[in-house]
Amino acid sequence: MSDILENPFVIPPGTVQQGLKRVRAFSLGELVVDSRAPLLVWGRPFVPEYFFPEADLKVELRPAGEGPASKVFGSSELFDVLVGARVVSRAARRHAESGVAALRHAYGLTWSAFDTWMEEDEVVFTHPRSPYVRVDALSSSRHVVVTVAGVVIADSHRPVVLYETGLVPRYYLPQVDVRMDLLVPTATVTHCPYKGTATYWDLAVEGAPIRDGAWSYRTPLPESAKVAGLVAFWPEKSPELHITVDGQEPGA
Repeated sequence: MSDILENPFVIPPGTVQQGLKRVRAFSLGELVVDSRAPLLVWGRPFVPEYFFPEADLKVELRPAGEGPASKVFGSSELFDVLVGARVVSRAARRHAESGVAALRHAYGLTWSAFDTWMEEDEVVFTHPRSPYVRVDALSSSRHVVVTVAGVVIADSHRPVVLYETGLVPRYYLPQVDVRMDLLVPTATVTHCPYKGTATYWDLAVEGAPIRDGAWSYRTPLPESAKVAGLVAFWPEKSPELHITVDGQEPGA
């Protein structure tokens, strides 16, 4: 067994920490919460949630029955959120019997139920940013080759390597170094609070098509600006898709 700790940045589920950022959420322009003392709560690794003191809520809550139990925080109760004359159904929850005392009187809001979230005065997408995640996009001269079933679909000596805490490095390549004629745009879109919105391509190699095997951030967030318009590939999608870096597969 290796004595190197492979990933020291996994936050154990059940961790609750005092947040330091001002956090606000809005629904159709109406303020739902404004907190300078949110709790950062990890119910699972990597992805935290915000929970708020009741005094920071700018809306009324109405009990809506029992909610799902958490493996780490126990039972929960759900609440409808009353935003003016509108009801956002079962969009708040509380773990009143949690073993973490600070969480018992705090309320979590379902992220997707509200259209705008802000940390300080910047809009945040998908979920709260973890204070333990760093993104470094570094220009490189490594030789990156991408093949599908033996067909070379990308060959570049000028990748940008994106290092994100807790994840494997990803190699983003200029489109001029990619066989774009073998990439077919799809309707798939994903969102990341650190990188922005990604769009995808199928890899249309005869005999080995791969669904959503490549992606790009056309207008990434500032910390990932160097990957704008570049193409990355997802070798985990298929055993036919291989990436070599300086002649070796990463992790080999």
